[in-house]
Amino acid sequence: MSQEIELKLALPEAEHHNFLRHPLLRKATRRESYQLVNLYYDTPELALRKHGVALRLRAQGKVWLQTVKCAGQAAGGISARPEWETPYAGHFDFSAVDDLAVRDWLDRPKLRSRIAPIFETNFMRMAWILAPAAGTELMLVLDRGWIAAGGRREAISEIEIELLHGDAAQLFSVARTLAVRVPVAPAARSKADRGYRLFKQVPMTPVKAAPLALAAADDPVVAFSRIALSCLDHLQQNHVGAVSVEDPEYIHQMRVATRRLRAALRLFAPLLPADFATPMVAALRDMMAVLGQARDLDVLLAEIAEPVLHALPDEPRLAALIGIITDRRFERRRAAVDFLRSPRYGLVTLETLADLHGHAEKVGVGEAAPETAAQMQQLGEFATDRLQRLRKKVLKLARAARIDDPPSLHALRIGIKRLRYALEFFSPLASPIAMRRILGHLATLQETLGQINDLANAGELLMDCAGKDAPLREAVTLIGGWHGPRHHALLAAIKPGLKHLGNLRLPKLRP
Repeated sequence: MSQEIELKLALPEAEHHNFLRHPLLRKATRRESYQLVNLYYDTPELALRKHGVALRLRAQGKVWLQTVKCAGQAAGGISARPEWETPYAGHFDFSAVDDLAVRDWLDRPKLRSRIAPIFETNFMRMAWILAPAAGTELMLVLDRGWIAAGGRREAISEIEIELLHGDAAQLFSVARTLAVRVPVAPAARSKADRGYRLFKQVPMTPVKAAPLALAAADDPVVAFSRIALSCLDHLQQNHVGAVSVEDPEYIHQMRVATRRLRAALRLFAPLLPADFATPMVAALRDMMAVLGQARDLDVLLAEIAEPVLHALPDEPRLAALIGIITDRRFERRRAAVDFLRSPRYGLVTLETLADLHGHAEKVGVGEAAPETAAQMQQLGEFATDRLQRLRKKVLKLARAARIDDPPSLHALRIGIKRLRYALEFFSPLASPIAMRRILGHLATLQETLGQINDLANAGELLMDCAGKDAPLREAVTLIGGWHGPRHHALLAAIKPGLKHLGNLRLPKLRP
């Protein structure tokens, strides 16, 4: 068995020429090109996929190889997983799989009789062998071709950096060197993931945060690494859609992922090395600003301005103002997409992934900083302490909140959001029913406060769009008046929401 450790990077097809001219490639000790045809096998009900096993036949020239891979660790574009590769002699042979449980499962006659090809990948691979540091050797490859399943095809355009031997940190060093000149970013979906999606004919949709399997006895520092890497994976899962599809939910989910990562850094701050989060938060703040401007215009158009035009369709001043808002929205979206396609975005995500992975590696090999009292806790104890602190902070903000003081309501909304994210991170440690109940209550109040905040921010944005044009300013007044009853209803909902918040009881975490 070998352990495959690699970093996958998405490369826009238009950037192939720039990549091939990168000075790094001239330092290769060896290079070659070849065509690869891969057939992926599974049962009609995808039993292998559900069991965390991948079975592939690869044709390289006249030679066919059989590869079995098992699910390993994958997040943010980097993966590490066991694999077994053997020559293929016309029938599947799993005798080389030295994991007895996997081999026995694959060798079951009932399973073997149902295995059939379900999708194909066909691409030209250009490979360079690099020695970026003493004792380390990497293979850098560019794959260009297609994936086919169920009569449909998708293009392949990606870079893989595989560790042959040596220091895994060099994967990120090489990736950052590439990203300075070429807009590459960690690829969250493997070729196999995309092939299965094509086979199942699942359309691409915005991806929400996925829950993690955590236990109360886990090391909190290890839990942080898993949570933070899952946030980065959430970000990357939405990147392709954000740059290629008009649906604003992709950019919204990227903002959510970034906020969740910042919340995780804040939540686990007592366990992290000094200044670990500072550069990461600064880089994420810049990205949030670009994405936030696009999201603000999405909300202004869809939730503030357009409902008024639908109610007053014959009002030309509204139509004119909405035309300007629409133009601004497209400008902000273009700016966000340009950023997401730029080398700058790739560098931000790669730097973040490198820092998180480096921290995870230190934890894994016992090289973390000397233990504090907090670090000696189990996750359940740490989570209980942090949730209680966040609850006290929220209750303090609730006592200070006034319906005639928008900044106080905004501060309360931020506090509730941080508590919600923490509860979501630690949700595997509590009863699902109790957790859903408290998250539902917090989400309702956060949504009310969020709508109030959107209305409070809308005035300035609308006036900026109207400029000094008198009819357009009148349209702003119309929008404000139309939303008046809604604003009053939202403010009226705050008082009972705060009362309910005062009775908030955290769910009991499992020991």
